[in-house]
Amino acid sequence: VDTCGFAPYRIIDRMRDKVDLFLYDIKIMDGRKHRKYTGASNEQILENLKKLAENGSNIVVSFPIIPGINDDDKNVTRTAQFIHSLPNIKNVNLLPYHRAGIEKYKNLGKSYKLDKIQPPSNQKIKSIKEKMEAFGIRVGIGGG
Repeated sequence: VDTCGFAPYRIIDRMRDKVDLFLYDIKIMDGRKHRKYTGASNEQILENLKKLAENGSNIVVSFPIIPGINDDDKNVTRTAQFIHSLPNIKNVNLLPYHRAGIEKYKNLGKSYKLDKIQPPSNQKIKSIKEKMEAFGIRVGIGGG
């Protein structure tokens, strides 16, 4: 199941035993900043991830890297600290921002609010990878 975990835990818990692997997105650790960019609080998202980890679910965290929004040192460090604090989670996939969604939004007649953002540099991704690995986290880039 690919999820950001934004649902009541009782719903996630009902399917937990039927799921082989959760691909779980974490975007922004700061609650105000998370609400600004996603329109929702991250409290439930983080708490659900914590509960899934404590219950022994198989989880790989997906961390989309969006330049100027969540790629700063503070957010990367807080994200790594949080993941490191959870039992049973040792893998993170960095998902560099790409511009593929622009055409999808146009085709749907919707405005794309990130159209000025460019993908992160390879150096930036390497730097984030190294910061997370310093916490003992195995880090892949892209889907693996």
